[in-house]
Parts: sequence; C-alpha cells; structure tokens
Amino acid sequence: MKTRVLATRENLPGRGLARLSEAADVVAWPGTGKPGPPDLAALAPGVSGVLALGNDPVDGALMDAAGPSLRVIALASMGFDNVDRAAAAERGIVVTHTPGVLAETTADLTFALILTARRRLGAAAASLAEGSWELFRMHDYLGLDIHGATLGLIGYGQIGRAVARRAHGFGMRVLHHDPYAADDDLSTSVGMPTLLAESDIVSLHVPLTEETRHLISARELATMKPTATLVSTSRGGVVDEEALLHAVREGRLHSAGLDVFEREPMGTELSPLVAEEHVVTLPHIGSATEATRAAMVDLAVDNILDVLTEHPARTPLPGSPAEPSTPAGIAAAPS
Repeated sequence: MKTRVLATRENLPGRGLARLSEAADVVAWPGTGKPGPPDLAALAPGVSGVLALGNDPVDGALMDAAGPSLRVIALASMGFDNVDRAAAAERGIVVTHTPGVLAETTADLTFALILTARRRLGAAAASLAEGSWELFRMHDYLGLDIHGATLGLIGYGQIGRAVARRAHGFGMRVLHHDPYAADDDLSTSVGMPTLLAESDIVSLHVPLTEETRHLISARELATMKPTATLVSTSRGGVVDEEALLHAVREGRLHSAGLDVFEREPMGTELSPLVAEEHVVTLPHIGSATEATRAAMVDLAVDNILDVLTEHPARTPLPGSPAEPSTPAGIAAAPS
C-alpha cells in the first residue's frame, strides 16, 4: 500500500506532481480558489507528507488532522510564514522550502519593478493605450535614473546577491543590511539608518517573521529620501502598507514597486496602493517563469521523497531538522 501525500493544489507546473504520484497516493484539494484550513484538514487524515504553496495555511490543526503519520511538510516556496513552525517542531515534523531555484528569476523581477517604478513606465504605457499621446513634450513622464544610483538591499541572501550582480551592470553603488552578511566585492554592509538615508532604491529581501513584520513603517519611510523608491519581492507583511500609502500620496517617497501584499490574494477588494500612479503592483509573480515554478515543485517533491525514504531533506527550513525527530510508524519507502 502506497504512502499518502496531500497536495494543496491539483495542477502544478512541470512533472513534479506526476513523479510524486508514481511513488505515493496523492490526494489533492480540488478547488480553484485558496483552500482554507478546514478544506485541507478534511483531506489530511493518514497522510505522511504535505506539499503546499507559499500562501496555503498549514497550521497545528491540519497537522493533528493528519495524525502521527505526518513526517514532512514541503513548501513549493522560499517563504515559510504560512506554516506554524512551532507546531511542526512540537510534533517532530520536518518543514522544507525551495531556496536557490528561484533566486535568479526573482532578482529579474526585482529589477523589472525598479525600472518600471523609477522610470514611470506603467503610467507612460497607460497613456499610450488610452490614446492620449498626441504631442511630444519634454516634461511628460519624467522619471529618475537607475544607472549610477545607490541601491540598498535589506537582506543579503541568495536573492539579494543576485540583485546586487544586476545592479553592477547599471553602474550602481550597492549597500546591504544583513546581520549575517559582511562586505563582499558586490556590496558594502551598513547599518539600517545609513542604508535608508543614502539609498535611492531600497529593496527588501527578508522572510516574514515576528522580527521583520512592518520592518518598514512610518518611521523608516520618514528617513528615506523623497526621491527614493521602495521595492519589495519578499513578503507583504514586511511593509506597513498604510504608512507607505501616505508617504507616496504626500510626496515623501517618489515611488514603490510591490509584488507582495499584506493580504493575498486580493480578489476584487483591492489595496488602495493598486490605484496609485507612483506605485507599481504585481500579483506575487516573482518566481513566475515556467522553468522556475517547475523547479520549485520538483524540489518540494524531492524533499518529500527523501524524508519518506529515510533520507535527510535537501532543503529544510533554518531551525528545522532534516529528518523527523520521532518515528511515524509507517513504511520506510513508498512502493
């Protein structure tokens, strides 16, 4: 009898889910929207693994619904704020994510946001589509230069470094603030006040934790240049969206580019930031290329198969064991 694994979605890019189905009985949530905790808990009894997207809730109730057979929660995501990590640790469950495979793609999108927000490309494209480009005027859609500007990276892991490499192609000065990262040949480590005060563009690359929630609030925005641009491809909760909205509307910040929001997905109840001319907004597509999304699913599947065949997980979360801390009482390998 095959081991059972819960997938929070039916259709995922690439062949990862098909590969998992060859080794385990996969039960997938069949809905088209975002599953809630009760939706997933109803499918969880007896599963040994859970494959979840980065914004699907995985809480203690779901873990308890699965029961003692649950050994691994594999996120097809680099972020992990949707998982109750304390509950997983209490139950000896391995939690994994997908670092590395999405860094370069997300860095590409980060630079797309920088360019679009700073050069006002969205507003310019909209005027063309609306048929309002009737005369060339020197003062229309004036933006700010990217080349030669100072880029400040808050968080200097895989994605931050990938952004820094791109910035050097634009002749930018790069600063970073990260307690775990020293100077290197791409960037100079500085304190947060220095980074905020000196940067023309501030780009966020930190996970959402209790320490980073509203890391950028009214106080931090007040120390940035009025000509600065704030960009986030990390997690929405890192930015106080109300404070950002006021800063942009009052001209205390030139622009912003956001791929993430405090409330995701939005549906028809849009954040007021979406309507702001000087704010570029995207629906969390930082990793959205065919190859990268498929690689994320593949890595999540590899983590599940490794744990269920008594091998260490490839990419456990920081602080999470690579192997279950207690036996789960199931067959060692899917058959």
